[in-house]
Amino acid sequence: MIRRTTPPTTWDTSRPPAWLPRALLYVVLATFAGILAWRALSMLTTVTTIVVISWFLALAMEPLIAWLVRRGVRRTRATGIVMIGSIVVILGLLGLFGGLFVTQLIELVQSLPRFYTQLTDLADTRFGLDLPTQVELLDRLGENWQDLAPGIVGVGTSVLGGLFTTTAVLLVVYYMASAGPKFRAAICRYLAPHRQREVLRLWEVSQEKVADFINSRIVLAALSTAFTFVFLTILGVPYALPLAAFTGVVSQFVPTIGTYIGGALPVVVALSVSPLKGLLVLAFIVGYQQVENLVFAPKVSARSLQLNPAVSFLAVLAFGAVFGALGAFLALPVAATIQAVSNVYLRRHELVDSEMLREDSTRAPEEGTAEDTEEDVPAGNDPAVTAPSPTAGATDTAGAPEGTQTDQP
Repeated sequence: MIRRTTPPTTWDTSRPPAWLPRALLYVVLATFAGILAWRALSMLTTVTTIVVISWFLALAMEPLIAWLVRRGVRRTRATGIVMIGSIVVILGLLGLFGGLFVTQLIELVQSLPRFYTQLTDLADTRFGLDLPTQVELLDRLGENWQDLAPGIVGVGTSVLGGLFTTTAVLLVVYYMASAGPKFRAAICRYLAPHRQREVLRLWEVSQEKVADFINSRIVLAALSTAFTFVFLTILGVPYALPLAAFTGVVSQFVPTIGTYIGGALPVVVALSVSPLKGLLVLAFIVGYQQVENLVFAPKVSARSLQLNPAVSFLAVLAFGAVFGALGAFLALPVAATIQAVSNVYLRRHELVDSEMLREDSTRAPEEGTAEDTEEDVPAGNDPAVTAPSPTAGATDTAGAPEGTQTDQP
């Protein structure tokens, strides 16, 4: 039988393969698509921030909204009641503390010339320094006022941007919270039933952790208020209670810079009384912040969010470094949510028997004590020695009633 074999096709090395132009076209298109997507994400940073803040605020409001709905209030009306009530409380606090801040700031500005005169006299008599007079400082400020204009314009732009972001967040929060189950149903319609259960479970866990986070912030604000009030009362600083409340609330609910804003008002008021008291209050604010970061915050977060103190502290540092102020503020509820979801979906294994895994109170006695005990016990009465071997007494021991002792030959 004769088989015909086709000769192998010769490859023309002088010409590129037929698929190469199409592959290069796909690579170019994918590169341009990636660049456009990256630029779009960078331009949508504000929108992403608004969505994230609105989602967490909606989760925080959900328990109060659900409480009102269970009592017969329509969900849209309950959402409006909760939002308006929260805004009224915030505006009331701002009005109370804002008036005090403005009053003390005016008094401090009026006393600045006297403080500067005392400072120049002290520098001249103690250290021999010749500081410029107040008239010279005002003349230099008037000459360089044009250098300060861009900074003032930048502050005004930031204020307008903050107002726009706040308005957008309020609108998105209302739509998210008022939709409630409809919003969740609209998302779950695109998922399979088992995926729907996972998403709803994640939603529920996130809601619980955000509520726990708000509770932990309230506890930390109460601690800060109490300690600050005691210290200001000891120093004899006026308006001790409102100043302490302002410090506690702002330091806990304003991310990153809240501590400095909250501590600025007590320092300003103490400076209006005495420069020494102002320095003491500043030192207390800085010291208490360190104690709160290292002692109070990790323990409170561990109890309310069920997070390890070291994990909560590192989560704040990591999220703050990556996502800025917003990441530092939302680090704890996000980390607690990740931990709760991991506990549900990650597989657990039995632990091996090791001394390294036992608590200190349940560990065996020290080696010296154990050796002494073994020496005092006679060899014939030692249970480990009189235990039957696997071959000799296995049948007799297995058949003996529980609690009886079989005689060994």
